[in-house]
This record gives sequence, structure tokens and C-alpha cells, in this order.
Amino acid sequence: MGIFEAESYVSLLVYFGVLATVIFAFVNSLLYSAESYEAAGKLTKPAWCTILGLGVVLQFVSIGLFIVQIALFIAALVYLTDVRPALGSLRRR
Repeated sequence: MGIFEAESYVSLLVYFGVLATVIFAFVNSLLYSAESYEAAGKLTKPAWCTILGLGVVLQFVSIGLFIVQIALFIAALVYLTDVRPALGSLRRR
């Protein structure tokens, strides 16, 4: 196996990892009510769904908007590390 073949496998693995993360964040954002977002003091549900939905679409399209894809992946990570735990804590009470 050459170095370029190994690089392409790693790149493909990273791509599918990012895609799975963004899809999970998007689907998870649809599960909570709009009132939950307001009660948690976060952006509104339509805002998060739009941001994460754009992330999913741009991951599939991949037309050279690498900086935008990175920004939307970071938004998905922010959702998963900040917003999702806040929303989850509201359900347990």
C-alpha cells in the first residue's frame, strides 16, 4: 500500500466521521421542542436546524467550500457539547 492510498483511506474515514457527526447533530436537534431551546437559553430551534441542515447538505455536496464545511462541523460540535446537554438536562427534571 502506497502513501497516497493510505492518505485516501484516512481522508475517506475523516469524511464519513464528519458526515456522521453532522447528521447525528441535525437529527438530534429535531427531537427537542422549540420551548426547550428557549428554556435552555440557546438559539431557537429553527436556527439550529437551519445551521445543522446546511452542514449536512454541504457535506454531501462537497463543492470546494472547505472553510464553510469546517465552520458548520464546528457548529455541530458546539451543538453536541453545549446545546444538547442543556436540552437533555431540561427533560430529566
